[in-house]
Amino acid sequence: MAKSRTVYVCADCGGTTPKWQGKCPHCNAWNTLEETVESSTPAASAHRYAPLASTSPVRSLSEIEARETPRQPTGLEEFDRVLGGGLVAGAVVLIGGDPGIGKSTLLLQALASLSETSNVLYVTGEESAEQVALRARRLGLQTGNVNLLAEIRLEAIQSAVSEQKPTVAVIDSIQTLYSGELSAAPGSVSQVRECAAQLTRLAKQTGIAIVMIGHVTKDGALAGPRVLEHIVDTVLYFEGDTHSSFRLVRAFKNRFGAVNELGVFAMTDRGLRGVANPSALFLSQHEQQVAGSCVMATQEGTRPLLVEIQALVDSSHAPNPRRLTVGLEGNRLAMLLAVLHRHAGVSTFDQDVFVNAVGGVRITEPAADLPVLLAIMSSLRDKPLPRGLIAFGEVGLAGEIRPAPRGQERLREAAKLGFSIALIPKANAPRQPIEGLEIWAVDRLDGALDKLR
Repeated sequence: MAKSRTVYVCADCGGTTPKWQGKCPHCNAWNTLEETVESSTPAASAHRYAPLASTSPVRSLSEIEARETPRQPTGLEEFDRVLGGGLVAGAVVLIGGDPGIGKSTLLLQALASLSETSNVLYVTGEESAEQVALRARRLGLQTGNVNLLAEIRLEAIQSAVSEQKPTVAVIDSIQTLYSGELSAAPGSVSQVRECAAQLTRLAKQTGIAIVMIGHVTKDGALAGPRVLEHIVDTVLYFEGDTHSSFRLVRAFKNRFGAVNELGVFAMTDRGLRGVANPSALFLSQHEQQVAGSCVMATQEGTRPLLVEIQALVDSSHAPNPRRLTVGLEGNRLAMLLAVLHRHAGVSTFDQDVFVNAVGGVRITEPAADLPVLLAIMSSLRDKPLPRGLIAFGEVGLAGEIRPAPRGQERLREAAKLGFSIALIPKANAPRQPIEGLEIWAVDRLDGALDKLR
């Protein structure tokens, strides 16, 4: 009989320890150890370290032919953009997001499109076959060629995939699967790690593209061991407010394409539809100029986007003024306010400062520094910025304004959408004038504020 023992597995690094501890001894993370029952069967140890593919002799890297990986478009342009052009044979994609955000809907639409030219398989472990059929009917999808399997046992799924030999297989979701070789419950760290490793091995050996849906924790990170993200080839996050009709798909890891790409969808009664002009989603339509609003040109992967930054500065009635950001980094706001005081002489020590990126988009690049400060100054003075103004640029601690990458693409996107003034770093000033766009190039923060007096 197989022997089993209780161990504690770290949800971050996957390390094990025989007894519970407050801090993981492997990665020093706190409160990440979870109890699980580990089974040490000979079969489990035999296949666990099997190679992903057949071994090959040692060769010089220069002798290996480097060729472009063929892509298979999914039929959804925004999804293909995030994937890097489409699915790759043998690739493993992990997509996570909040419950009800639209992960299953997106992949069912993709499979319905792929089924017209390829053999596809949808494995559902969370819903019954009837529920999936009802969703497909509600969305109006042609699913006559979509094969469906309602199963959570890993060995049965592997057998079905080997028999059907699909081009693309979707696993909904990885947290519901379990392997009979492990005695742990489905969703536990050991089960998720083992099932993901087995499916990845199957994809590499057969050339089947596998897309796995993953749950997320209350912090927004993918549930399960952190090693799960290292096993797969691509990690996508489905973002957006369930109360809004817009959804964002962002790539955080992609071995076959660029990271930080952004796909924008609109949720309709017929499923998710790609948005051709996403800049329009993140710009508020004001009938007249308002104080505390500045439009910035940001870059998401290869796509320039125009996003409205709103700021509200109000007198504080508490000993410690509040500093709150939505869609931006909170610590960076405190730093920018210190730079504003030191190099522009504007003090906000007795003011509450609130900053928001419109549309639910998250901006992580430092090129948002200048638009944030301009919006704060506009709200503090209660004076709107000039009509048709956009801005971007990183602000350093010495008060200098540093250039942003791909400045020409940002400016062309702004000119295309009708903006007439661009307040940008001097290093990003275009050599050739852009029709309809007046350039205000500055190299210091005080110089940028002087332009707006």
